[in-house]
Amino acid sequence: MYADRVLSGMRPTGSLHLGHYHGVLKNWLKLQHEYECLFFVADWHALTTHYDNPQALEEHTWQMVIDWLAAGVDPTRATLFIQSQVIEHAELHLLLSMMTPLGWLERVPTYKDQQEKLTDKDLATYGFLGYPLLQSADILIYRANRVPVGEDQVPHIEFSREIARRFNHLYGREPGYEEKAEAAVKKLGGKKAKLYTELRTRYQEQGDEEALESARAILAEAQNLSLGDKERLYGYLEGGGKMILTEPEALLTEASKMPGLDGQKMSKSYHNTIALREDPEAVSKKIRTMPTDPARVRRTDAGNPEKCPVWQFHQVYSNDAVRAWVTQGCTSAGIGCIECKQPVIEAVLRELAPIQERARAYTEEPDLVRSIIADGCEKARDLARETMRDVREAMGLNYG
Repeated sequence: MYADRVLSGMRPTGSLHLGHYHGVLKNWLKLQHEYECLFFVADWHALTTHYDNPQALEEHTWQMVIDWLAAGVDPTRATLFIQSQVIEHAELHLLLSMMTPLGWLERVPTYKDQQEKLTDKDLATYGFLGYPLLQSADILIYRANRVPVGEDQVPHIEFSREIARRFNHLYGREPGYEEKAEAAVKKLGGKKAKLYTELRTRYQEQGDEEALESARAILAEAQNLSLGDKERLYGYLEGGGKMILTEPEALLTEASKMPGLDGQKMSKSYHNTIALREDPEAVSKKIRTMPTDPARVRRTDAGNPEKCPVWQFHQVYSNDAVRAWVTQGCTSAGIGCIECKQPVIEAVLRELAPIQERARAYTEEPDLVRSIIADGCEKARDLARETMRDVREAMGLNYG
């Protein structure tokens, strides 16, 4: 329906660590060269679980944005913005809540899962129940059709698709819809109009998916159609009404292979992280004091790399030759644990050096960061307002 548009957000938790870099940011760096990208600070989402402690929110937000920029997210290629500064997210969330069945929200897998995990928090709140719908509003308001997620988040994208489908079904039938759609077909020009009609018939009568894709391609390339006419024809093609909201698709991303210092997943709650802007001396010390194979009590004891958290770092940072040297040296007690850790220390510091260099420029010029976000919020608002104009019109809320 539109050129591929990617949307992704992160909750502001303060400074980011290597787990975030390998799990999310490296993927963003790739996506910003392939798609139109919008990356946002999900500050309202942070309040769904931390509503009782908003004091650190602003500081965490700015620190996280600095880490994004330091990691290489390019504001000339991607739109960076803060969720709460685009008020239209809240309006769409409210309007979608009018038509969202309660059962849909209660069956989102993370709803019960998070309640069981965060037992110290009272999550029996309206905001927590509704956060998957806010997430849907975040996506749908930009008509983003690609959302990078891990396997565990796919149900959230499926939920957003269902919401878009239900909205289009309820509100997509504008008065005189058929006549407007037929008039829009004619605007394609004789040859293309005939082909579109044939492909539409093939899809609706035989369920021919190839015909559907071919017809969509005709619309994607059509230069002389208004946005409204394009939306009508996408809906008309599938036998529905006007496609007001776009159904997003999950863009599956690989899970981060970045372990924590203790071999568990890298997470602030486990106190096993290396921050992107951590002092090099502190980074070296953390890696030097990492636990190793418990069988190696003395330097002369042979070990097993598979039982050592340092080996997991070698899997991320070392080449085959270094890994072979580690395996041989550890299993024969030919090298000590400090020697084994040295290539990891060097590789991590090498990766962090350019990030920290870029971060310095932004920490020294906070106005530059604020200006980047102000520009991004303005761009995001323009897109959001366009969607909300169509949503209000479809729901009978245009009183102009």
